[in-house]
Amino acid sequence: QVQLVESGGGSVQAGESLRLSCTASGAITIINSMSWYRKAPDNLRDLVATIQRDGRTGYSSSAKGRFTVSRGGAENTVSLQMNNLTPDDTGVYICNVEQRELIPGTSFFELNDYWGEGTRVTVSS
Repeated sequence: QVQLVESGGGSVQAGESLRLSCTASGAITIINSMSWYRKAPDNLRDLVATIQRDGRTGYSSSAKGRFTVSRGGAENTVSLQMNNLTPDDTGVYICNVEQRELIPGTSFFELNDYWGEGTRVTVSS
């Protein structure tokens, strides 16, 4: 199992910044990607930003230009720098790790996802 711990959430005014961090620990194998999601009102998770093993990044349309995702000094840490926050950014931000794991008894790999508990971001106008 992989454990994810997020930090950095809080309450800010519109236009301010926050930096979220997530550290993975436990049975880490080969991390394919580390990502940030935001829990939507219908409890589904909307992708905010992702960074692949090779460093490629991707962002939602609302995050592009304002948010920056990066891997930390340790390979198992991911951060999300959020600038120029708006009330629409309010929500619970959840860290995700996708990693390759050997299927027991075989020489094949599968991709498994792990999720953190989330950290709350509140932006007031």
